[in-house]
Amino acid sequence: MTDFQDVDAQLEDWNALRSTASFSGLLVGNGASRAVWDDFGYESLFENARTVEEKPLSPSELSVFDAMQTRSFEQVLSALKTTSRVNKALAVSSAAPRNRYYAIKEALINSVHALHIPWRLVVPATLATINQELASYRTVFTTNYDLINYWAVQHHPEAITDLFQGAEPAFDLSDTATDRTRLLYLHGGLHLVRNQDGTARKLMSTEGTLLGNFAINNTIKTLDDVPLFVNEGPSADKLKTIRSSDYLSFCYEQLLGHSQALCIFGHALGEQDSHIIHALRLAKPQVLAISIYPRSKAFIQHQKRHYGKVFEGTGVELRFFDSKSHALGGPKLSVPVEV
Repeated sequence: MTDFQDVDAQLEDWNALRSTASFSGLLVGNGASRAVWDDFGYESLFENARTVEEKPLSPSELSVFDAMQTRSFEQVLSALKTTSRVNKALAVSSAAPRNRYYAIKEALINSVHALHIPWRLVVPATLATINQELASYRTVFTTNYDLINYWAVQHHPEAITDLFQGAEPAFDLSDTATDRTRLLYLHGGLHLVRNQDGTARKLMSTEGTLLGNFAINNTIKTLDDVPLFVNEGPSADKLKTIRSSDYLSFCYEQLLGHSQALCIFGHALGEQDSHIIHALRLAKPQVLAISIYPRSKAFIQHQKRHYGKVFEGTGVELRFFDSKSHALGGPKLSVPVEV
């Protein structure tokens, strides 16, 4: 498909489409999470943290984000953690950066809990469906940092690995070979933390308590772990965080090298995702199968034109399918949002 000036509104069925090529990779975006829990459709975690009912970000906390010219919680928390340690080493009061650290992390925690699907509402059959679909690919890339994929993997962990190994699971660049499906979190996740030396570690918890444990905001004198996830902001901001982590850098490099057929599900590939687009344009997968939600004829045509412009000049074959025909977009996965 090369002429996107006059596109039709036809969408293929995923089950028929997947039989025409060997799709070794899957790129999952926010649409997959929204298929399960519509509250994941929030525009901005940062904006939600500003307005969340319980202890929102104060003007002093917002000033830290403004000073760093970012909306990334990970970057701000990491900077405050470093500042506090440096101040302490220089015998300068570290109380102010430490207090801001905990206040910002608490606002983040409250925002996440206001938006995230509670474990008690998660349906085992939904996790089984997601697990089975993810396991059908060699590599799954996801920019989602919520816990749905994490919970789905725990449902049948033998089939999928996130490359975090050991009793206290950590990422080791020298130990990434595996025969299992690889689940790579391009933007980190709520279950991942940045160690003091910058390496990544996975929090260990049972399914039902991990989200609850994320709510624990340590108030002891030593600073606790910084959550490793890229929440939002400009693409350059996201790439800065990715480059500062060995794990995130590895995941991004794997996307850069994915030249085989790739399915993209629930990913808008908007301006804020230009680093993802850049990687895909360089990788030039043999085929890109892209999901579109059939909201209306005009919407389908608009989406086709958008993706056509995104990959214009790459020579990549684009195929478009109905997102509801994919296992990750089936209506049975949806959980009603509580009011």
